[in-house]
Amino acid sequence: MTSIKKLSPDLLAALLLLFSTFYYAFNFIDFSIPPFEDAAMIMRYAQHLAGGHGIVWNIGEQPVDGATDFLFMAASAALIKLGFTVGQSVRGIGFAAHLLTVLIIYWTNRRIHNGNIAFSFLSGLYFVVGTGLSYVSAYFGTPFFALAAASTWSLGLLLMKEETPRWWLSLAFALSGLITGLIRPEGVILAGLMMLAIILMRGLKNSVSIIIIFGAVFLTLGGTYFLWRWDYFGYPLPNPFYKKGGGWSWGTFNGSMFNTLRLSLPVLSAFILGFRSKETMKTTLVYMLPIVGFAAAFGMVSDEMNYGARFQYATVPLALMSWIPLVRGFKFEALNQVSVRERGVYVIALIGLSVGILYYSWFQNCSLMSYQPSCDRPYERDGRLEMAKLLADFRGKGYVLATTEAGLLPYYSGWTAIDTWGLNDQFIAHNGLTTEYLDEYKPHVIMFHDYYSPLVPPKLTEANLAQPWFSMTILLKTYAEENGYVLAAVFGDSPYDTHYYYVRSDFEDSERLVERISTFRDYYFPTTGKRSINYAKYDDGQ
Repeated sequence: MTSIKKLSPDLLAALLLLFSTFYYAFNFIDFSIPPFEDAAMIMRYAQHLAGGHGIVWNIGEQPVDGATDFLFMAASAALIKLGFTVGQSVRGIGFAAHLLTVLIIYWTNRRIHNGNIAFSFLSGLYFVVGTGLSYVSAYFGTPFFALAAASTWSLGLLLMKEETPRWWLSLAFALSGLITGLIRPEGVILAGLMMLAIILMRGLKNSVSIIIIFGAVFLTLGGTYFLWRWDYFGYPLPNPFYKKGGGWSWGTFNGSMFNTLRLSLPVLSAFILGFRSKETMKTTLVYMLPIVGFAAAFGMVSDEMNYGARFQYATVPLALMSWIPLVRGFKFEALNQVSVRERGVYVIALIGLSVGILYYSWFQNCSLMSYQPSCDRPYERDGRLEMAKLLADFRGKGYVLATTEAGLLPYYSGWTAIDTWGLNDQFIAHNGLTTEYLDEYKPHVIMFHDYYSPLVPPKLTEANLAQPWFSMTILLKTYAEENGYVLAAVFGDSPYDTHYYYVRSDFEDSERLVERISTFRDYYFPTTGKRSINYAKYDDGQ
């Protein structure tokens, strides 16, 4: 009976956090939006895997690891196999992961750090109204990775406190870290940083057993997976790494550090206060290590596809699970020595501060994209989705689409697709796009996005051609024009930002496709949501 009474406030707080999550989800998150462009890539892989075709971009072709969220993709495929739709699988995993992470944040602060209910509840609520559910809405697997990171860190915090670490706890930490790495490759870096934090906190001598178990798990299970994927895909690293991993960049490093700070700014003061004494400084530095180290690692890869700072989002639960011990020692007993009126004012002020902190967390949903129209709707209608549905009328005929936009168009059209940027194409990732490679496929439709049009022709200067994206689109444009393709449309709400559509002229449905694409009226440009103009009619060749 005593234990029930002791647990009841925590149980109530946990239920309130769950209720708050559901209330917030169904009143403030727009689940009517289609998948974000990049999220649709993983959905295509999951759909193919569930269909028994393997981890492939195009059915019948060699495997390719363009889905860097490996375990998320595999889990989604498993649910699809059980009868769920692709969308239900992807969003279901993300939503469940978000709920569990909220509870882990609360439990860690209460049971590991012995934090009070108010601070622990506020930490969980901060996470509830943050950007997590916006990722779910956009069909990203980001909350799944955040769950694994939070689980691993909570186990790491337990190991830091145990005088004699139990073997099963060390094993659980190692397995959780491995899962983090299987979800996304940078999870290996994060798990390694957490292991280093444990060593720094406990000392090398007192961490030997943990290190042995951690190393054994990563060398055996992790090594087996690594060798399997190398054999299965033909390359040791995920395909996008070869395209995006161009070496160290201070620009992406600065952007990553800023995103990390922005997402968890309210707890910064706690980490600053942690430097107030030698006793708290060590803990502060140890707790900062996985957060700052993980954010710094993104200086090695391009920042493209970083929707709503999702690459750095896993640091948010880590920060929320680490701040309470850093402010421990501040005395609030003085409140008992003031008048009732003064105490009431202080309580109201603290409530106001908490509301402000929660508002700040919610406000991060207003900057998911630079062009988003409102806080509750991250992006507008996307003509690529409607065009994909048009192309889907021609699926099953063996037609090939070559496109720079490898999300919505390939997924919803169901066509064989060449990702001309190379994120989902091993040859292009390693060799670049070539006319000879295009000749192998002889694509029926060529589509690309760039910043010119028939009204504003591209400037073929040496500086412009040195830019990889520009030179790629010029190659596509030149290939289409030299091989008799028809320019069906150049959609844009400005002649300076457009989507080109070329159709090959020598196959059964070419005339029909040209007619339907050129007269398409519902092509809304994704960055503005405005109805596009077809600038192809201004082309001299039309």
